[in-house]
Amino acid sequence: MAAASSCWFSVMSISLFSLLLIQAPAATSLSFSFNFSSSGDPCDAELRCERDTHIGPGILELTKNEIRGDPFSVGRASYARPVPLWDNATGEIASFVTNFTFQIKPKAEDFFLRCNVSGDGMAFFLANYPSRIPPNSYGWNLALFNDTNNLNATGTDRVIAVEFDTSLNNQWDRTINHVGIDVNSIGSKAYVNVTKGLVSEDAIMTAKISYNNVTGILAARLQIDDGEPYAVSAKVDMKGNLPEEVAVGFSAATGSCIELHQVLSWSFSSTLEATSSKTTNGGRRRLLLLLCAAVGCLTHRRRIWMKLKGITEGDSDAEHEQAEFERGLGPRRYLYHELVTATSNFAEEEKLGRGGFGNVYRGSLSDQDRPVPIKMFSAESSAQGRKAFEAEVKIISRLRHRNLVQLLGWCDSPKDTRLSLAWALRCATCTRSGISASCTATSSPSNILLDSSHSTKLGDFGLARLVDHGAGPRTTKVVMGTAGYIDPEFIRRRRPSTESDIYSFGVVLLEIVTGRRPVMEHQDNVLPLPEWIWDLYERNVLLEAVDQRLTRGRVDGGCKWQLQRVLVVMLWCAHPDPGARPSIVKAINVLQSEDVTLPVLSRVYRTTSDFSRGSRCNISGDDGSWALSGGR
Repeated sequence: MAAASSCWFSVMSISLFSLLLIQAPAATSLSFSFNFSSSGDPCDAELRCERDTHIGPGILELTKNEIRGDPFSVGRASYARPVPLWDNATGEIASFVTNFTFQIKPKAEDFFLRCNVSGDGMAFFLANYPSRIPPNSYGWNLALFNDTNNLNATGTDRVIAVEFDTSLNNQWDRTINHVGIDVNSIGSKAYVNVTKGLVSEDAIMTAKISYNNVTGILAARLQIDDGEPYAVSAKVDMKGNLPEEVAVGFSAATGSCIELHQVLSWSFSSTLEATSSKTTNGGRRRLLLLLCAAVGCLTHRRRIWMKLKGITEGDSDAEHEQAEFERGLGPRRYLYHELVTATSNFAEEEKLGRGGFGNVYRGSLSDQDRPVPIKMFSAESSAQGRKAFEAEVKIISRLRHRNLVQLLGWCDSPKDTRLSLAWALRCATCTRSGISASCTATSSPSNILLDSSHSTKLGDFGLARLVDHGAGPRTTKVVMGTAGYIDPEFIRRRRPSTESDIYSFGVVLLEIVTGRRPVMEHQDNVLPLPEWIWDLYERNVLLEAVDQRLTRGRVDGGCKWQLQRVLVVMLWCAHPDPGARPSIVKAINVLQSEDVTLPVLSRVYRTTSDFSRGSRCNISGDDGSWALSGGR
């Protein structure tokens, strides 16, 4: 009867879950794109085109393309509907990315030939909705500001923009051609000089502008034809500077010297859904709440029934697990001789690597259509006893995470203790964002695996011991982990922390890129790998650390840029001061985004006994820059 009731509840849960999936609103976001080479005029219907902006032959013209009396020109083109920037109810701020191709051309008119400079540029902007061009915003104001507010716009005049400036104004510009980030001022908060120049008869420029709601970084990247990209970024408080809904689009202006500002294509996407979508989904959310309440009611009734029958939750779970084993749904128990056959008697040539608790072998099991790694626990780790082993198998068998390998089975032969895992091709990097958040002091490269699609997985079981989900860090009497990967601060305090995991993550990546062990012999001394890397970094020869097998002795421009970025981020993670280490989100963002500026690092020299007296470091200032400092 008990087994039948457990089966009934499983079916009931599945039915309700299916209903929830049908009724739950899909996660929607705002996105749109325009290809102006296609037929039709999007102005008024899909775009709000102001003043001199119009559709030309296959292009969006932001300013005049011919002189009729007054050469001064302003124009804006913005998305016709409001774009949500942040949600007052949830506090969520949108992440967004926009891509566009454009040209800035000199105008071949007699009047233009008398000018020594071009003028004046264009911008991508976010401003109050609906868009409104300020009066007298010609020339260097780029149709964003006017002379009364161009250094400190307030109220509905506030604008955040990325400018493509082609004219020098000595009051706030340092170069003629530059890409700048403007926050309520025509004086750029950050800029990059475009040495190739922005004005050209035939060059096509491609721009990517993105905002990350986690880091608060607004980043812009410009590429002219196939040349080297120009990048600039700054920390921007979107919520503090703009309203909930904004206008997004382009602006441009000219003065007495003119040029053409032509947009060829434009796409935009945001993580926040449009207002109309929110309204449509309101009824669905109410239904979802009702269904959740129904599930809670049924669960409560089941618990009352179990109490009357004298069945505990543990009994029910045990029966459910036993039923899964009987149906072949859970991890199975393998015989020792099966594993011997699968690994050719644990042959040396089948060994994939060694972790902190034993060797990992490649094997081929008769009930699997692909190779599997088999981990043999060493005698030292087996001393924990059968109960601890059984508890660990039970924990691992319940884990379901995309970055953990699945437990297929286990063997507790009197001779040896082994675990069998789903296959991953080889030990590999921690550079993918999912795995990076899971790296701990027990995670060496031998425990990091690649599956057939090159996705990273952790095959490390030490992570099941120290800290449970939702629990705070606890002091441990025994330091668990692999030598070289453990944060010195953890050794001193015996208390796991996020900063210690970041340290281990950094050391793992350093080992992978350099091909050296975390504790190395150097000039007849034992030297931690991060210390050796610090020395190279301070001598400005960081790339000497790279394993020559990665580059085969040659490093091109793109490869050099990537290696430099990875090494600096790894060193940042392994910083001797725990307070100076980045969060995993920030580290991954710097690793993955070429638009984010690398931090400038400075080592903090401290002994283990003096770990609490070093200088603190300012990782993220108001301007979005990193400044790490420490004393000797």
